[in-house]
Amino acid sequence: MLRIIDARTGEPVEAAPARRGLTRVQAHASGFGPTALRVLLTADVLVRALELGGTPVWAMLSGHHEQAELRAAATTLGIRPFEDAHDLASGLGEAQVIHVAGEGDPLPPGGVVVGVAPVSGPTARDTAPGAPPSSRGTVPDRGLPADLPDPSVLRLALLASPRGAPVRLDADALDEAGRTLARWRRAVALWARQPSRPVPDDVRGRLRAAWEDDLNVPEVLSVLNSVETAPALSDGARFETYAYTDRLLGLDVARDLGSFA
Repeated sequence: MLRIIDARTGEPVEAAPARRGLTRVQAHASGFGPTALRVLLTADVLVRALELGGTPVWAMLSGHHEQAELRAAATTLGIRPFEDAHDLASGLGEAQVIHVAGEGDPLPPGGVVVGVAPVSGPTARDTAPGAPPSSRGTVPDRGLPADLPDPSVLRLALLASPRGAPVRLDADALDEAGRTLARWRRAVALWARQPSRPVPDDVRGRLRAAWEDDLNVPEVLSVLNSVETAPALSDGARFETYAYTDRLLGLDVARDLGSFA
């Protein structure tokens, strides 16, 4: 059962208190920038986690500024579409309402609140002509990095940090995410050539325990790292584990299937 820490009370609550009852996940992101994208990404992963648990979800987006730009960038990051909540009426019969918002953003009363810490872009010094090489690849205050060929790298870099911790995405963070994703995709493509085996029960349990504990995605990534090198697992089981977990992460880890035949 997925439990979320309510930012209003600091107490854990069930994300889906009624069996098969509808949960509304409402992302609040007015304006366009890396923090708004992190809010939408957090909401996207929350929706995926609820759906994996069999909960019907209604995903909404609230905001009044630069929504077209925000939605376009979200699509680039593999975030699935959210319905427009501008004319949302109250009393729609949901069993639960979960608001996902940046820290300090105003919210309507009621519901559970998932707080998301800010993402910082480069400073004016970083973006000045002649800036040092370490500033290349940082996420700008507006938009996505122009020199990032695979947006899934940015998605992984954002998922790698606890959502309540502020993030500064510099070149080192993006490079690390890029190396990890390339390694995983190559491994998945090679594992796929072996006979398939089920996800081991203990591994599935560790994964679900991680994401059902306040949507602890960094711990999910840690489990994947251990699966990658665990000597007792067959390659077929590794493949199925990564494919299963990617339903939550949305990193397209199977993109390179057939590339290493």
